Amino acid sequence: MEIFQLVGIAFVTAVAALLLKETKPELSFAVTVAGGIILLLFVFEVFRGSITIFGKIGDLSGIDAALIKILLKMIGIGYLVEFSAGLLSDFGMNSLADKLVFCGKVVILVLAVPILESVLSLVVDLLELIP
Repeated sequence: MEIFQLVGIAFVTAVAALLLKETKPELSFAVTVAGGIILLLFVFEVFRGSITIFGKIGDLSGIDAALIKILLKMIGIGYLVEFSAGLLSDFGMNSLADKLVFCGKVVILVLAVPILESVLSLVVDLLELIP
């Protein structure tokens, strides 16, 4: 299972960073960043293998493929922003991390407009069916 590999990478990174923190703090920082990037790339690889499932779900449910794509973008942005904000917090940049989270929320809100438009269109169509 992939989760055990992810946990293993995280623990090896943490132990290496802690061991290096006392002797070479700048190297500890680099190990932490490298471990985070490896985790992120590993998750992208796992996710890429299952992306076709979302297309099948869209086909079976009748949801427009463009809406599925937007939803996946929103989820990806949310996770990427959260991951990046966590890294910034680790670096002691909490203020910048908070601003990044806010910007991510704004981007997700902008991406949600076509979905909101689709839902409102569906509601209007349903209201027209009522005599």
